[in-house]
Amino acid sequence: MKDKDRKLYLSSLTDKLVRGEMGRRDFLRLSGALGLGAGALGMGLGPRPYLGVSSAQAQEAVQPSADVIAWLKEVGKPFAGTTLKLATESTPPSNAINSQLKKYFEEATGIKVEIEVLPLEQVLQKLTLDVASSLGTYDLYYIDQSWAASFSQDVFDPREQISAKPDLAMPNYNIDDFLPALVDGIAMYEDRMVGVPYDIPIFIMIYRKDVYEELGLKAPTTFEELYNNSKAITDKKGPNLFGYAGQMKSGHYALECEWTSMLWGHGGSIFRTDGTFSGNDEQGIAALDYYTKLKATMPPGVDGWTWDGQGQAVAQGVAASMLSWGEFFPYFDDPTQTKVSGLCEAVIPPQPIALRTVKDTGYGEIPGVGHQGGSSLAVSKYSKSPDAAWLFMQWATCADTQALITVLGGGTGPTRASVYDDPRVKANARVGAGTTRHLPVVRETIAKYMGSEPDLPEWAQLSSDTIPVSLGKYFAGGYGSSKEAMDDIAAQVGEVLKG
Repeated sequence: MKDKDRKLYLSSLTDKLVRGEMGRRDFLRLSGALGLGAGALGMGLGPRPYLGVSSAQAQEAVQPSADVIAWLKEVGKPFAGTTLKLATESTPPSNAINSQLKKYFEEATGIKVEIEVLPLEQVLQKLTLDVASSLGTYDLYYIDQSWAASFSQDVFDPREQISAKPDLAMPNYNIDDFLPALVDGIAMYEDRMVGVPYDIPIFIMIYRKDVYEELGLKAPTTFEELYNNSKAITDKKGPNLFGYAGQMKSGHYALECEWTSMLWGHGGSIFRTDGTFSGNDEQGIAALDYYTKLKATMPPGVDGWTWDGQGQAVAQGVAASMLSWGEFFPYFDDPTQTKVSGLCEAVIPPQPIALRTVKDTGYGEIPGVGHQGGSSLAVSKYSKSPDAAWLFMQWATCADTQALITVLGGGTGPTRASVYDDPRVKANARVGAGTTRHLPVVRETIAKYMGSEPDLPEWAQLSSDTIPVSLGKYFAGGYGSSKEAMDDIAAQVGEVLKG
């Protein structure tokens, strides 16, 4: 099938999914056969935690760089009156730019920016139609990491843009400032840079310091300590307070994420170097047995929770810890939203019992307890105004704008190294809405403990259907043992990979 025909067919499949004319399972199977690594469609992140700050705080906090504004005014003159369009998932960067920051860009350049914030499958629908038809309806693309391979030829490599358009290059943009682990894990496909790292949800350890101190416990540094602490809290405080909150909804990507983190933490991997499923080896069985044991310390109903239910369990004082997306931490610190403001602390994930390297796995899988799910921002090759779009992309991802996003967007993890050290970001490292006091932990986790899922077309179906459905069946008592469950998953994975 020719590339254009493949993209037209993929576009039709995505349209059917969005319109409800096709089930998610069939979509994942067919899109995977076309080479789309659409695993993130299983995430269903929905409205991710975004707090912003009050208008009074915003007036004080938002101080765009005078140098950046002066550059925009000068370089943007030829593009005044242009309209740019971007379709994006609801992410802290997109929400902060759309609600509070883009006005500064528009006022300085005369360029209007229309940002559509949509569910992820609708973002994919817009993207696939645009590239299949070469319409250029959208000037900028939000590229989930699992889509990088499919759309790498439909966007400009930002390094090429910097080289080819020196007159449009932002002073001190410094592409080398993006965290190397994110460039390699999110933005690169083969030798092409598919945009620049834009958003980085990542697992960190969050726990109730007050509860831990009351019971004489220390922040968990190992999986054994995490279990022992969780059991001690549940035994002492249950049924009003439980030791740990999981994200264990049967058939949902959230369950696969948590299982994967624990699998990696026990020295296991999803795939062997020969491409066969390895979750049923000795380390994989040990990981599932541990997960089963840990589940006994969790609140009833955890089988129905994605990360949203997990986060709410901590926010409402039902559970005392979780290993999950760092974006929740600023939400927990907001006294108007939760019952635990100032009571939570963030630390790096528990250290793995053992850890395989990428050389020990298949399909580029990178084991690491800090499970990540990032994305990139790129300029479309079909844009009718690619130069104006490049100006916006540089502004939206420069260090100054990222610092403002981090302060206004609820403490999301920056993708640039320098932003972690920005005085405005550090000034927000205090208890309260939009806190950034967890960011040193996020930074360290990205650099040292980040885990990335395998990159293969079938991963869409495996991560969002095959694996979490069977794990849900196991936790519901549908298998006689963890070994039986993992062996069955291995057999199913083998069938999917056969095609």
